[in-house]
Amino acid sequence: MNMLHSDLIDLSIVVPCYNEEATLPLFHEEMVKQISSLAQMEILHGYEFVYVDDGSKDSTTLVLRNLAGQDDHVRYIILSRNFGKEAAIFAGLQKASGKYTVVMDADLQDPPSLIPQMLEAVRSGDFDCSGTRRVTRQGEPPIRSFFARNFYRYMAKLSDIEVVDGARDFRLMNRMYRDAVLSLQERNRFSKGIFPWVGFKTKWFEYENVNRVAGETKWSFWKLFLYSLDGITAFSSRPLAFASIFGTLAFLLSLAFIVFIIIRRIIWGDPVAGWASTICIILLLSGVQLFTIGILGQYLAKTYTEVKQRPHFIVREER
Repeated sequence: MNMLHSDLIDLSIVVPCYNEEATLPLFHEEMVKQISSLAQMEILHGYEFVYVDDGSKDSTTLVLRNLAGQDDHVRYIILSRNFGKEAAIFAGLQKASGKYTVVMDADLQDPPSLIPQMLEAVRSGDFDCSGTRRVTRQGEPPIRSFFARNFYRYMAKLSDIEVVDGARDFRLMNRMYRDAVLSLQERNRFSKGIFPWVGFKTKWFEYENVNRVAGETKWSFWKLFLYSLDGITAFSSRPLAFASIFGTLAFLLSLAFIVFIIIRRIIWGDPVAGWASTICIILLLSGVQLFTIGILGQYLAKTYTEVKQRPHFIVREER
């Protein structure tokens, strides 16, 4: 049983995991080196690891049990199924009891070497949170990098929050900041939007892209695309305005075309011909309608999910 008392814990390390059996031992070993050095310098007087197994299908659960048996600083939560990274982060933040909390991935793409600097910035009292952002995307497929850069660009234009280009979920926050994040109870969570939405002062640390230490990424292009849609609909209502604008423009275009046909018929007496152009116009207007209905459907789906008020996650086992 973990004998650490919450009052003695300075730092909680929240780590969402999904099929990370190959990376967890390497991650934990590297993190223990970094955190132990801080403890030896008496910068930290207590720490804990909060691992959240988000319904992994490999041996991640077994690895976490072994780590907990070997290290009294390890706590874990096993979710009943895969609820998604956002739910796993939320569960970890609820479980964390430290004065400061850091959220990071288990694949070592979030450099543990930055933690001392991040902790120093928040401990100084000048900042409530230390955020990180990647300044390069070396090693990523070009098409993925292209869409990622454009997502941040359009997210900044569509929403009223500041989403920093290359921002990661890798953050260190004080208790006030963490409590503010937990106070947002929406089911459709988008941490990259939630973190800046709560405000407070953030110190940014930049680093170059680091490849996974082992295993494969769980984020396909399609999953990232859907995740970006979640982010836009969660923090902006402007797509609804765009739907209205498209509908108004289509209506005005239709009126103009009707007037043109009438004038052409009266003056030149031309027969109303051209089934091809008619079909093109019908397809254009139908496409605009379906597009705007799709936007409305996205917001309706989010509302439907929120109204049901299902729990963010269900815990199968914890320690």
